Amino acid sequence: MRGNIAQLMQQAQKMQEDMQRVQEELARTEVTGNAGGGMVSVTLTGRMECRKVRIDPAALSDPEMAEDLVAAAFNDAVNKANALSQEKLGAATAGLPLPPGMKLPF
Repeated sequence: MRGNIAQLMQQAQKMQEDMQRVQEELARTEVTGNAGGGMVSVTLTGRMECRKVRIDPAALSDPEMAEDLVAAAFNDAVNKANALSQEKLGAATAGLPLPPGMKLPF
């Protein structure tokens, strides 16, 4: 019994180290969301920090459309960042039994 607990603690510590490494990697990773056929692009880090917004001058002729395109590009980037995060964190926690519906990070 004692050996099982020690092994479980080692696995938990390794998983914690792996998750920290993945989170640091995600912080350095950038994803770009696009809208309007590339008229607007938004670049975010894996930590959802905005790095760059590019707007084609043609999109500015209609301010309301430009606003919608910026929002759509931002949402596209967020979805890509979340998918990347789930993929990388899922690999770091492979083999860890989580209760149904529980996501990482908590």
